[in-house]
Amino acid sequence: MAEGNNVLLGILAVILGILVIAFPLFSVFTASVLAGLAIMFLGIWLLTQSFGTWAASKAAGIAYLLLGIIAIICGIGLFGHILLFSALASFWLYFAGFFLIISGIMSLFAKEGTAAKGSGGIGVILGILYIILGAYAWNPYYLALLIGIWLIIDGIALFFVSPSDLVGMEKSEIPK
Repeated sequence: MAEGNNVLLGILAVILGILVIAFPLFSVFTASVLAGLAIMFLGIWLLTQSFGTWAASKAAGIAYLLLGIIAIICGIGLFGHILLFSALASFWLYFAGFFLIISGIMSLFAKEGTAAKGSGGIGVILGILYIILGAYAWNPYYLALLIGIWLIIDGIALFFVSPSDLVGMEKSEIPK
């Protein structure tokens, strides 16, 4: 059983997952607002970096300035735009699925041993699953369902496994 702190986080994740599934459009709208705000804050930070680096390097200052302006424009465009958020989520699922398939195929042919071949096969299967999920993420209702299910599964996992225990196990297995 996990620590009390992780159990509380697990309960909150399960409740949040249920709320996301119960109110899908509001949840995706909230996620798009938060993502838009985060990207706008990133753009503001990049703008401030451009002024700080301008004296040291004009090229770096211009690069930060351009990236900051682009990030602010993208953040404003994403702010509250449900369909754009769904399209971006779908794109990232396609992108990750494509790379999982490629890396899985490379592991199948490049490595020797049962464990390496098994991890390559799992990579290909997960890549295909990501691409299938990407096809559903275009619809905001399905995107909310995917996010809600992920939150519930992650919350339940926090009841039983403490992330700090996993890190401790990995460190103890390292040969010295």
